[in-house]
Amino acid sequence: MFVYIMRRLLLWIPAVILVLLGVYALAFYGAGDPIKLIFLRQPGDVAFDPNRIEAIRESAGLNRPFIEQFLSYVWNVLHGNFGNSLVSGRSVWRSISAAAPVSMQIGLLAIVITAIVAIPLGVLAALRQNTAVDYAILGGALFLWAIPAYVAGPLLMVLLLVVFPQADISYGWGGLLDARIILPLVVISFQPIALIVRQTRAAVIEVLSEDFVRTARAKGLPAHKIVFRHILRPVLTPVVTQLGLIMITLINGAVFVELVFGLPGLGRLTIQSLLNSDYPIILAVTLIASVLVMVSNLLVDLAYPLLDPRAAARRS
Repeated sequence: MFVYIMRRLLLWIPAVILVLLGVYALAFYGAGDPIKLIFLRQPGDVAFDPNRIEAIRESAGLNRPFIEQFLSYVWNVLHGNFGNSLVSGRSVWRSISAAAPVSMQIGLLAIVITAIVAIPLGVLAALRQNTAVDYAILGGALFLWAIPAYVAGPLLMVLLLVVFPQADISYGWGGLLDARIILPLVVISFQPIALIVRQTRAAVIEVLSEDFVRTARAKGLPAHKIVFRHILRPVLTPVVTQLGLIMITLINGAVFVELVFGLPGLGRLTIQSLLNSDYPIILAVTLIASVLVMVSNLLVDLAYPLLDPRAAARRS
């Protein structure tokens, strides 16, 4: 296991460098000079002062060749220096460290809610296949899947104010214990719950036809013991894989939810940085997102032997 983990960690190094290289190249050759773009948004004639613009570009190190800039950036990152924002001058790491905990808390709690709600519903739908219960669960899952977050968020806010006119608007961040977090969690969990319900149902239906399940039933085991001892373990392997992918999306990509509900997370920070052409923050967010993807995949791989011992044997 230790050798496997170390091998995966070593593979991360070239993967992260390639991701950074691609994003850095897009920033360097793509949307134009960030200093000019920043000055063009300011009032007055300062945008037409090429000498001042060139002086700022030189002080920021943006007038050097591409490969020199990229190697310098990688060297600074290895020493924990992500640079400063081109817009505010604030340390990039301070901006990231303020936004990342918000997105991670919301994403992890949404994953827990998704697992608690969706897996039992998927198992129940499979055990009651082609009945009213099954149709109701599948219909609800399809309904949730069809509602985008940027539609569900405003609609739920309006509905809350119509039903409870005296209620506070669910906007802003006060921590996980704040009541304002309920609506964002509900909205961000809609599509993950729908996806896991359908996948769990399909996996359980497939396992129900296996010989070991029929043998357990022939022995007279109660239904709940068959589900917990014989069905859930092989079912959870693909479901955990999907949960890992969903966790990445929730942490890195909850852009609309954070914008609608005013949550100061990574998604909102990324949108602001893209609009302002603040490349240091964009690069830092990309780096963190890449590491989160790899860590999530590693955790999923480590969970396989616990769910299916045959996975460890195949990997060794």
